[in-house]
Amino acid sequence: MIIDQIMQELQDIPEDKLAEIYNMIQDFRLGLNPEKSQPRIPGLLTGKLGDAFFEPLPEDELQQWE
Repeated sequence: MIIDQIMQELQDIPEDKLAEIYNMIQDFRLGLNPEKSQPRIPGLLTGKLGDAFFEPLPEDELQQWE
């Protein structure tokens, strides 16, 4: 059985490398069910930014931030 072959291969891996193998196997396993993970949505708010967002702040507002 393939699991026995995998276990035999793991026996020959140095102890200090087993954590890397574990992480690789876990990442692979978690990737088998991509529908469970939610896609990253950039930004905090939905919608579009208007041109006013990119205009510089008035001097009095800039002073309040400092």
